[in-house]
Parts: sequence; structure tokens; C-alpha cells
Amino acid sequence: MVQLEKAVVARMKRGEHHFEVLVDPEAAEKLIAKWRDNQVVPAEELRAILATDYVFTHWSDGKKASDDHLLKSFQTTDLLAIAKTILVEGEIQLTAEQRKKMIDAKHKRVVESLVRNAWNPQAKAPHPRDRIERALAEAKFHIDPFKGVEEQVQSALKALRPLMPIAIEQVQVAVSVPAQHTGPSYGVLKALGEIKKEEWQKDGTLVVVLQIPAGIQADVYERMGKLTHGQAQVKLMGAVQ
Repeated sequence: MVQLEKAVVARMKRGEHHFEVLVDPEAAEKLIAKWRDNQVVPAEELRAILATDYVFTHWSDGKKASDDHLLKSFQTTDLLAIAKTILVEGEIQLTAEQRKKMIDAKHKRVVESLVRNAWNPQAKAPHPRDRIERALAEAKFHIDPFKGVEEQVQSALKALRPLMPIAIEQVQVAVSVPAQHTGPSYGVLKALGEIKKEEWQKDGTLVVVLQIPAGIQADVYERMGKLTHGQAQVKLMGAVQ
């Protein structure tokens, strides 16, 4: 269980009654995201984020919910089942500092996902991070600390499209690696994306078709350039249809 001083109140109302449990806010956010993605969460993982073994009507007064009220409202007295319902359907009371910390962390993850996976389909080039950041600010896009990253990436795309051409796509690039650099290059190429086709030429040159997230083209150019001392050739073939 989480330490009491690190816990916050998660609460909901059912009929005339209020119900509260004490949880670790950051760990709770991760579990909520898993449930929304229809993932199975082991009982011990849920128990680990709780600070007490009780459901309260008002935590500040130390008043515990009666079994009768729990049965009437949740059809069970099982702590973990009730805690899950409160987390999914209720709200978590964060301090201003906790909320800001969680929002900042999730904002960063949303932006990183857009930088890596999105591009300008008209110019066929990735959007720089600062351009995405400025456009999100202009669109007045707000992060929900309790929604999953992927869900908010999709919301961010809807907010950005009136302001800039943007799409999440996979692209294919053709990479030609001279014979003397094929050894170390092959593993790097596999780490960067999915090799869809490879061909070894008579002089030992390796030519591959690599499928990657649209936003990391510059990474491929940079990594291969450094690895081969500028001798690799990388050419964009286009978006995957």
C-alpha cells in the first residue's frame, strides 16, 4: 500500500451517499489509462495504490461506509471492486502542484508522440517540436491528467488540423549502405524501423526499404550519416498507403 501522506482522495456520489478511497494519484492515473484501454489490472496492482483498507463516506471525518450502503450502491462490499468503480467513474482530488506535475508530464508525452509519428503531408516533412508546441498553445489545447496519451494525441490532432497540415503516418525510405559499413548499420536500421525489403548488391552494398514513423526521418538521416561517415544514401519513398 502507498504511504498515507502521499495519498489523495478519490471520490464519487451514488444516490444520496458519498464514497471515498485514498490513492496514490500518479499510480491511479496509470491504472485508469489501462482500464480505458481494456487492459486487465491484477488485484495486487490495484491494492498497491491504496493507502487504507477502507471505503469512507467522508475521509476527513474518518467516517467509514457501512456494508449496507456499499451493497446498495455497488452491489458488493469488495474493496478493490469499489475502488475501481470510484477511480473510473469518480474524480481524484489533486493539489494544484500535483495536477500541474501530472499535466506537464502528460503534455510532454503527447508532444513527443506527435513529433515522432506525425508530419506535414503536404511538404512531406516532419513538424519541428517548437512548431507543434506553438500550435497547441494557439489552439488552447488542454491536457486531461487522467486520460490516456493516445486518446489525447487524437484530440490534439483535431485541435491542430485547422492551424497546420498534420497527419500521423508511416513512411518508407530507401537506404543504401556501402559494404564497409553494413555490419554495424544493419542492427541500427532494425532498431529504427521495420525492414520491408533488403537487397545485397554484388559489391557488398546493402539496400533496404525501411518503414518508420513519419516524424523520425531526420533521425534516420542523422544516425546513418554518422555511422557511415556520410556515405549512406537515404531517400524518402513516400507514405504507406
